[in-house]
Amino acid sequence: MKVFRPFIFIVVLVLAVSLACGPTTAPTAAPPPPINTNPTAVPPPIEQPTEAQPTEEQQQQQPSSGSAFFTEEFDSDPQWYYEVIQGNEKSDPESVKVEFDDSLMIFEIPDPQLYAYYIYEGYSYEDVKVSVKFENRGVNSQQVSLVCRVSDDGWYEFAVGSDGLWELYAVSGGYDRLTNGGSNDINQGKAVNEYSMICEGNEISLFINGEEVKGSPHKDTEYSLREGGVGFSISSLRAVPVEIEVDSFTISEP
Repeated sequence: MKVFRPFIFIVVLVLAVSLACGPTTAPTAAPPPPINTNPTAVPPPIEQPTEAQPTEEQQQQQPSSGSAFFTEEFDSDPQWYYEVIQGNEKSDPESVKVEFDDSLMIFEIPDPQLYAYYIYEGYSYEDVKVSVKFENRGVNSQQVSLVCRVSDDGWYEFAVGSDGLWELYAVSGGYDRLTNGGSNDINQGKAVNEYSMICEGNEISLFINGEEVKGSPHKDTEYSLREGGVGFSISSLRAVPVEIEVDSFTISEP
């Protein structure tokens, strides 16, 4: 898999924060790590399509429909950017297993505080809706996130814990929790859930199983991240092993 290079330099920062702060009590949802803004450490800008014959790698990243909006059902590995962030020095990012089987993307995370990101950067989106449908097959303590407008400027992240607590972050040279809350619409235990996030203008709307969360939409006038890639992450908190089967990821018009 390709490496999502902005996350490489996050590992040291996350570990430093983790060691400095020490253990906390009853965490609900692990925040996304800060992003490095060194221009030499970020991925190159997304190339605009040309009339030249696409490479095999480019063909793999293009949606089969030929459109910017599509549903990925993971019949095979679409070869998006992938990186695992280490939030605990004793946890091994290499221990995370990802496989594609029976039209599912299956994450197995045996160690705590690991954050596995899967980012589609084949198109740069401004206004967009992203949705992830998944089933929990492991412990009832994990976090599933949606991200939009991923670029060297940062990204927005909607992080939902299995306990029903959620948080919205702007990540840009660090991370900042914009708002948070709780929801009774999450199906807990070994169950199927679907989360959605709409980034439209300076408003971000958040949904859990079709129901908009209280306090949504949130209007961001501070960071005003404009456009970028989209994706999701599967994270372990304290209890392990985490096993999540991702059924589909949908990119659509808001």
